[in-house]
Amino acid sequence: MNENDLDAASRPFSSPALRGSSAAPAAPAAPAPRPPRLHLLALNPTDSVTEGFLPAAARLGLAVTLLTDQPEAHERAYGRREGDSAAPHPFPALDIVPCDVRDFAEVISRIAADGRHPRAVFTNSDHLQVQAALAAQYFGLPGKDWRAALRTKNKAELRRALAAAGPDVADPVWAADAAGPDVADPVWSAELATGQDPATLAGLDAPYPCVVKPREGVASEDVVLVADADELVRRCAEIRERRPGAALVVEEFLDGELRTLETLGDGRTLHVLGAFRTELSPPPHFIEERLHLLPAPPPQPHTDQVLAQLRALGVGFGVCHTEYVVQGDRARLIEVNYRAIGDQCDLVLAELLGIPLFEHILRTHLGEPLPDDLGARTDGRVRMEYVMADRAGRLASAPPASVTERDGVRLDYRPLRGIGEEHPLHRTNRDFLGVLRATGTDQARIDAAVARFLAAHRWEIV
Repeated sequence: MNENDLDAASRPFSSPALRGSSAAPAAPAAPAPRPPRLHLLALNPTDSVTEGFLPAAARLGLAVTLLTDQPEAHERAYGRREGDSAAPHPFPALDIVPCDVRDFAEVISRIAADGRHPRAVFTNSDHLQVQAALAAQYFGLPGKDWRAALRTKNKAELRRALAAAGPDVADPVWAADAAGPDVADPVWSAELATGQDPATLAGLDAPYPCVVKPREGVASEDVVLVADADELVRRCAEIRERRPGAALVVEEFLDGELRTLETLGDGRTLHVLGAFRTELSPPPHFIEERLHLLPAPPPQPHTDQVLAQLRALGVGFGVCHTEYVVQGDRARLIEVNYRAIGDQCDLVLAELLGIPLFEHILRTHLGEPLPDDLGARTDGRVRMEYVMADRAGRLASAPPASVTERDGVRLDYRPLRGIGEEHPLHRTNRDFLGVLRATGTDQARIDAAVARFLAAHRWEIV
């Protein structure tokens, strides 16, 4: 057999003795069935996609068409790892297709032009949930309700929807599952529309201090606490310099312990995956410094209140990351992110729960029901510690990546900025220098291990 003939092994063996005989020729081998195709929408590469969803697609036997407006970045991130069983996270057969993914009509056009009917359209991007939902609906595929995706992405619309939740809600399509007049705990808010002059907010009757944020913002970028009307107008003008014409939201400041609720649903069953307690940087900015996984089951009555508000918003398909503040017995929503929790928390959550989390998420978009019991472990604990830059400059020294285990605690440190890189101070998660994932079953040991690690290493910015 010619070792350069790559197709020889798949062809039927032919004996010279049979040539010219009356024996009937062997039937040609049937072509192998094509794997089902997932169309995945993305902006920049993320750990969730690289280490979570793409390897999960490979394990499910899916081929992936990745639609993105940053194809070169994805080519660099993935190299030629698709199908490589020796890679840390084997990839599926992968096509990277340039596309203006923020335009749902262009997304639909690119998928249709591909000529290979999708089995699922999916995204884990905050910015692309509406586009993916509309594309899935266009092709008759399972997916999120695009209206729910819009309500959660648009923070002003989210506040309006929650304020309206109750027996008199006007939209019966999504109000049918609302839990009644006690569903919502309204948060005071006002909107500065696109292009509207920030000076119009000078006479706003706001409950100071209050928070101003971009209406469709993410990662606490340009989210700031303001003390009075003068500062509100000034901060809005500053944000507009960075985001010309952007719509902004002014909200009541919700003081209290910040928590998250992680859920996964198939439109029929809604599972609570877990909950985190989040510690933030001091005001006026809101940067996540560390997260602790709360012991299972998630605390009541807050969990049921959050679930009721999610139902009122129409959220219940696929994965969702919700942030809320605890004020006594009340759970008051800050925002709903209709995707998996990020900054590697989803990766560690899958590890601790001991379930194929990313496969479950993709299966819902393939139209498969979730099991009534996910079989998740409940004894795992985690602390996510984010090492942050405190000034602009060049990173001169920092520890390398490492994984260690001691006293039942696993420490996994991953650098997020390379030695020699120079950056401004963003006051968002873009200031993260590295992330330390500490996992085990004993919180005291976890906290002690994190303290030892931080004391033993230095991050120097010059």
